[in-house]
Amino acid sequence: MSEPRIAPVSVPTTPDSPSARVPSSSPALSPLGLATVLLGAALPFLDFFIVNVALPTIDHDLDAGPALLEMVVGGYGVAYAVLLVLGGRLGDMAGRRRLFLWGTAAFGVTSVACGLAPDAWTLVAARIAQGAAAALMLPQVLATIQATTHGEQRTRALSWYSGTAGVVSAVGQVLGGVLVSVDVLGTGWRSIFLINAPIAAVALFLAVRSVPETRSENPTRVDGRGTVLLSLTLVSLLIPLTEGRSTGWPLWSWLLLATFPVAAVAFVLVERREERAGRTPLVPPSLLRVPSVRDGLAVIVPFSVGWGGFMFVLAVALQEGLRLGPLAAGAALVPMCATFLIGSLAGPRLASRFGRRLVTAGAVVQGLGLLTVGATFWFGWDGLGALGLAPGLAVQGLGQGLLMPITMRLVLSEVPVAQAGVGGGVLVTTQQAFMALGVATLGSLFLSLAPGVGMREGLAITLGVQLVLVVITAGLSLRLPRTVA
Repeated sequence: MSEPRIAPVSVPTTPDSPSARVPSSSPALSPLGLATVLLGAALPFLDFFIVNVALPTIDHDLDAGPALLEMVVGGYGVAYAVLLVLGGRLGDMAGRRRLFLWGTAAFGVTSVACGLAPDAWTLVAARIAQGAAAALMLPQVLATIQATTHGEQRTRALSWYSGTAGVVSAVGQVLGGVLVSVDVLGTGWRSIFLINAPIAAVALFLAVRSVPETRSENPTRVDGRGTVLLSLTLVSLLIPLTEGRSTGWPLWSWLLLATFPVAAVAFVLVERREERAGRTPLVPPSLLRVPSVRDGLAVIVPFSVGWGGFMFVLAVALQEGLRLGPLAAGAALVPMCATFLIGSLAGPRLASRFGRRLVTAGAVVQGLGLLTVGATFWFGWDGLGALGLAPGLAVQGLGQGLLMPITMRLVLSEVPVAQAGVGGGVLVTTQQAFMALGVATLGSLFLSLAPGVGMREGLAITLGVQLVLVVITAGLSLRLPRTVA
């Protein structure tokens, strides 16, 4: 049987054009349905960061060592990033509500497996499975929003999604600190994973009743070669950068890094050939030629590298450098959580007036906050507590809240509804892959510098690199459309 032919995305559309508008037959997403998919979306973001403050306790209990500890963080991120686009495509084919239910259930089960892991290697394996479950579930959230909302409703829904992603990322470390400190029923660090099970159960119960089923009107077969090559590209980059430093850069890490450019070029060539043949590749090159998608993803790349690296480095600096306990280390991030949410909710109204300038302003505000955090660490290192970082983190969170929702909205604004799963998968893959890259690169930089030059000095250099990434983000934001529809 020949594969159905779908015309590639060659002409950008606007949010109100026929290709972007929700078809009249499409079911509407109710407020409860939106709250349900956002609850599901919170789980993967929560678990990307919740483990950071628990790493010292995990190391103590399981005798994990640096290499396995980095795999506990990196294994989840790599599996998550590698399979996200495939998860979006499967949702387009089999039904987004169905894949959301399967993914949420799998996430709950694998979270329990993490919580019950008897040793470090079992925990790493369970974390990889947990990342795969997240990749099955999360693309369905953006795709469902894209397929069942339009106009102001879509704007609000995307703002809530981005706000959820940002706030939960910070709340993850706060909640992790609380759970480890409280030591619920003697479970210690295990509670940070076990808590996911009841949340997943609630999300499943609500989703069955409130989330409408949607799928692509022209489903296609999975692009097997593209899936394998994209997976090889991400694995060959992320695994050696995550594990190379802690394992002493063995030969296999250099061989994988050498594989990366070859796999990346092969992936691009295969996807172009698939699209020219009239088939639908895993990541349609024409989709990446849409200006809003291309320029929006360019902004998300440096932002995500800096964000992922900053959260990891901050957790290490607070606990290993300042000797704060898990609870105090988590509590330090509360101001960032609050201002990120404020910025996310205020963004849509401000964007209608200031357009892309809001994204640039958000990057500038984030940079000022980062400078304040760096100065606080440098001049107040001795005796610095969690509250001392509040001003800088609050400013930084506000800038991030202004920047991210509008950028994500721009990326998806011209993606046709038929490709909602692919568009959402590409967006979240970019975000997660480069967050994992940030943990690997900025984390390795900080951990390599600290023993030699000192914790404070190593932190200053690492924050300086992140500041450069913020400047790049601000510069790239000038390429975004002047107005935000």
